[in-house]
Amino acid sequence: MSSDKAHIPHPHEDWLPHNPWVLAMVVMLAPFMEVLDTTITNVALPHIAGNLSASIDESTWVLTSYLVSNAIFLPLSGWFSSLFGRKKFYLTCVTLFTVSSFLCGLAPNIQSLVFFRILQGAGGGALQPIAQSILIESFPKNKRGMAMAMFGMCVVVAPIIGPTLGGWITDSYSWRWVFFINIPVGILAVFLAMLLVHDPPYYIRKKVGENFRIDYIGLGLLALGLGALQIVLDKGEREDWFDSHFIVAFAVICAVCLISAIFWELRQKDPVIKLRMLKDRNFAVGVFMMYALGFVLYGSTAVLPIFLQTLLRYSALNSGLVLSPGGIIVMVSMPIVGFLMTRVQPRWLIIVGLVVGAIGLLRMANFNLQISFSDAVWARNIMSAGLGFLFVPINTVAYYYIKKTETDYASGLINLARNLGGSAGISFVTTMLARRAQFHQNILVSHVTDTNPIYQQYFEQAKAMLVHQGVNVVDAATKAKALIYGFVQQQAMMLSYIDSFWVFGMVFLLLIPLVFLIKKTTPHHETAAAH
Repeated sequence: MSSDKAHIPHPHEDWLPHNPWVLAMVVMLAPFMEVLDTTITNVALPHIAGNLSASIDESTWVLTSYLVSNAIFLPLSGWFSSLFGRKKFYLTCVTLFTVSSFLCGLAPNIQSLVFFRILQGAGGGALQPIAQSILIESFPKNKRGMAMAMFGMCVVVAPIIGPTLGGWITDSYSWRWVFFINIPVGILAVFLAMLLVHDPPYYIRKKVGENFRIDYIGLGLLALGLGALQIVLDKGEREDWFDSHFIVAFAVICAVCLISAIFWELRQKDPVIKLRMLKDRNFAVGVFMMYALGFVLYGSTAVLPIFLQTLLRYSALNSGLVLSPGGIIVMVSMPIVGFLMTRVQPRWLIIVGLVVGAIGLLRMANFNLQISFSDAVWARNIMSAGLGFLFVPINTVAYYYIKKTETDYASGLINLARNLGGSAGISFVTTMLARRAQFHQNILVSHVTDTNPIYQQYFEQAKAMLVHQGVNVVDAATKAKALIYGFVQQQAMMLSYIDSFWVFGMVFLLLIPLVFLIKKTTPHHETAAAH
């Protein structure tokens, strides 16, 4: 028996394919398209609603259905991989994602589009964690930083370029091509994965009834809980949060199911998700920091284009051009960080990333209605440079003490944390903008009184300008007040955007003490000898 197992590497040892760099490029094709689909569809919603005779509210289910399905399948990737085999499950997911993308492009009505988006989210949900697991296993620890840099370029750059690419495709062709572009990439990904992706020799596929029992209760609780949570986050502000019976019902379902799932899964021999992995301090800190990173990344990426288009009157293309250089910064910085990982402790790189990212966000908190295009670009670039210093080292320290046989489960958890953080960040910022704008407007309006000499001066100047333009005195007074009220609303919105950027910057700064909880890792150039 010992001779039969002699050739099988220990789960802690490195199993290396012939060319991990080629394998990395292959497995990142499909996840890139999947992450792109989380943001590329946003700008096409008005076109989808108009073309399919649906309301804007109905069309938002095109986004929600995808996110709900995606959130359910993200943490289950390790469980499904152990049941069906990783390669087979990966190929099934890519195929389902590609076929459902084609069906989304052909959808004749909003109901069928939502259904096909659910299938697309199910197929795409496992692509990120499986790809990350393959990269973790395919590179030795001394090169794992570069592997995570490649993965980071996928999951960080794709959401940044998504709105710009989606706007260009929709304006130049049709919203249906937002889905059709996935098809050639998906076919190529399936073909190359069939040739190059293999399960490692120590990978044990479990068989139902022999050494594996399907945890139906845990599966159901997680599916209901995560689905309900995603609906609450995505629809909360639109439905006025807990003033809506719809939101209250789903919040109760979410709380009951997820709390029950935690207690249930901790008692199972074959759990759907391995929550015990969070006992590893590095992994627990990494999961939390990845949640916060998703919160800031997706939240700031959502709010900046809205600010540029609503207050500064930028076109969709120009607002996309403000974000795009940041994507290039991330692509350039991540390989550099991957190289630095062989020389510098990851936690120092994380601190640099948090400080630089916070500087960029706090610079955005100093925006006003007179900023130039270059001011917006530079602030975003500084923040993006910080992101480049975060993703790689956070992932590296999180996986450092994880057994290779558990990387699928770890990848599911850490990618779920990032995606839920992103949903929470977008939900937070939409609520923040509405509530803080009303708060600031109430304060500003209290100063717009006839007893305020500054208001009287502005009012008289506005009325004189209108009279000079040919408006009679009575109408000029009414229109002057309307102009001033519009100016107050504009300033209130500006202050609410400032508050949002300030909060995001503070989140990064408050994460710095958490970095010192990370256990020191062995320098990568010594790792090979240590193992």
